[in-house]
Amino acid sequence: MSSAPAPLPTNDLERLFHEHQGRLMQKWAHYFGVYDEHVSRFRGTDVTIVEFGVNHGGSLQLWRKYFGPKARIYGVDINPHCKSLEEDGVEIFIGDQADRGFLRSIAQRVPRIDILIDDGGHTMAQQIATFEELFPCVAERGVYLCEDTHTSYWRKYGGGLHRRGSFIEYSKRWIDALNAWHSEDTARFAPDDFTRTVRSVSYYDSMVVVHKAPMRKSEVLAAGSPAVADWAPPPSALKATRRRLKQALKGLVGKG
Repeated sequence: MSSAPAPLPTNDLERLFHEHQGRLMQKWAHYFGVYDEHVSRFRGTDVTIVEFGVNHGGSLQLWRKYFGPKARIYGVDINPHCKSLEEDGVEIFIGDQADRGFLRSIAQRVPRIDILIDDGGHTMAQQIATFEELFPCVAERGVYLCEDTHTSYWRKYGGGLHRRGSFIEYSKRWIDALNAWHSEDTARFAPDDFTRTVRSVSYYDSMVVVHKAPMRKSEVLAAGSPAVADWAPPPSALKATRRRLKQALKGLVGKG
């Protein structure tokens, strides 16, 4: 019995990957759609890309084909042999991703980053340090992508389900930051730099994507004419609703 044919590529990035005959690279199959969705708008521009995790250099070649000749690509790796993979338009920094001094030196040499890809060592300390030191260098409408975030659930990388200090647990605070405009307790919870510079955070299997954009508190808009009279439920109905919710919560606690 013959095997089923391989599925056709769903976008140019995936097609380029399957056509690639250069240096070795590896990507999870579902990453191509995520990348194409979030970074395709940079194709053909003078985009600046920083990718942690050079390995054999295949992905750097892929980005060159995908983004085009105007792209400026920087690779980062701890393996000194990766320096030999430099070529026109591709520069490689050698250093420890967990070393914040090294990360700051990258920030000085590449002050504006359009796309930052963290496919480095995947430990919690590395991912968090890289975000904290280099996210401010991402352009105001740039994109930050962290790959292989499933290591947040692996203890050998410093992770574990709900473990304090994992990258996923660390990133959950971003959800609150996005909504900080609505805080009623501004002494403890108020808009910060993340609130003012990030449009969205997207979570995928093994990947987190942060889209930057200048943000301000949104306004409520209205259009059209009122069609019904205002109405509020009587107090008795609200009490009944609260009672049903209490009973439902007790049931959930009992099951837990």
